[in-house]
This record gives sequence, C-alpha cells and structure tokens, in this order.
Amino acid sequence: MLKKVDVRYLKKPEEVGLRDPVFIEGLPGIGHVGKLVADHLVKELKAELVVRIYSHYFPPQVMVLEDGTVRMPINEVYAWKSNGDAPDLLILVGDFQSISNEGHFELTNAYINIAKSFGVKRIFTLGGFGIGRLVEEPYVIGAANKPELVEEFKKYGVKFEPGEPGGGIIGAAGLLLGMSALENIEAVCLMGVTSGYMIDPKSAKAVLDVLSKILSLKVSKEALEERAKEMEKIIAQIREMQEITVQQWKSDEDLRYFR
Repeated sequence: MLKKVDVRYLKKPEEVGLRDPVFIEGLPGIGHVGKLVADHLVKELKAELVVRIYSHYFPPQVMVLEDGTVRMPINEVYAWKSNGDAPDLLILVGDFQSISNEGHFELTNAYINIAKSFGVKRIFTLGGFGIGRLVEEPYVIGAANKPELVEEFKKYGVKFEPGEPGGGIIGAAGLLLGMSALENIEAVCLMGVTSGYMIDPKSAKAVLDVLSKILSLKVSKEALEERAKEMEKIIAQIREMQEITVQQWKSDEDLRYFR
C-alpha cells in the first residue's frame, strides 16, 4: 500500500557511491524556473535515477502517457558523479509539490532525510521570483540559511535584497532552507526574476548560468537558449498587442473629447 510519503530507493547510497554530493531542488513553481533548470541538468548530465517519491500529498490523479497508459504522480532524485572540478550531484525533480501545508512539511522532511542518507552538506533550491511584469534581462536573487553564505554567493552576482521576497519563499524551495538549518546543512535559494505569468526559460537560463559558475559545471545550455528565443518571440508579440491596445485607448479618448 502507498504510504503518505513513500520513498523508494532504487539504489542504496553506498551503491551509488557519491562523494560529498551537493543537493539541487528544482520542483514546479513560479515560471517553472527551478523545474526547467533541474530537468535540463538531469538530461544534459545523463544523471542516474536513484530514488522515487510517491505521496498522498500530491494531487489525486494519475498522469496519462503518450501510449495511453497511466502512472502515479512522482518526484524523483537523480545522481551524477563528477569527473572534473564540479562536485557530485543529487537532483530533485518531479511532477508536483504538495497540495496541503502538512504535506509540504512531510515531503521536505523526506527530501532532507534523502540528502542526509547520501552525506549532503550543502543544498541549492531553485525557483522563480515573480514581479508581475515582463522582464527584459532576468537576474538572480538569493536567500540563505547562514550569513556567511550570503557573502559567498554575492561574489557570483547573486543579489540579496533586504526583505525580498517580501512574502517569503513558499514550498520546498523555502522550507528546505529553514528545515535544513536545523540539521546543520547549508542551503541557498537561487531565484530567477520573472513575470510570473508564463513558463520562463530565459529566467531559467539566468539561474543555470549562476549555478554553473558556483559549481564549476560544464553543461550545454543550447536547449534552454532555444526555448528562451521562442519565449522572446512570444513576449514581443505580447508587447505589440499591448501597444496596439494603448494606442486604441488613446484614440478612443481623443474621440470622446470631440463628442
């Protein structure tokens, strides 16, 4: 039977054999920024699936596949062994976050327990920071669970703006920072500034650029760059439509003046 939070190891940590891995969380959220980055890393690095997570706290549905079959909603952890300057990685990706407050805490507990079982000492959570307007040049703002981390990551161009995000960081990206501090695990959240209106690969690329510098990752960004170019075309069309609307409004106002 399915447990409320059902963690299934496909390989035991000692079988995977990671050395001081860094844990990266990229679940669905604002602009799907974190999810885009994490999914991209899994694909480009050809990371190995090592953990599956099922839960009562995911939406009550199944996912319909292209061949007409179904599967349960699932979050997954992938492992990657570095052969260079970058650290080994554990990457959390998946279909959903929790649909309840209790579930957010229970699932985050599970993610931290997974990280601890692999010997993780540092966590990066990834997400989007919605500002409610179109963004020409996305940048990355951060939050951390230790003051010294703030100074460390400012050197990589991460902006730590007082009181931002004003409403806090909701979901796994935020809770992992707070709850990991209780386990003496360092954690930083990297948020790409985005409108919040649509999936934003341009903001995701900004986050990936910063994360790659921090971790000395050499990974192709071509797929994200192509998606970002397509999004720029859509944004240009939106701006054009907005301009037409403004001009029409001004024209209507002028006509009303003469009535």
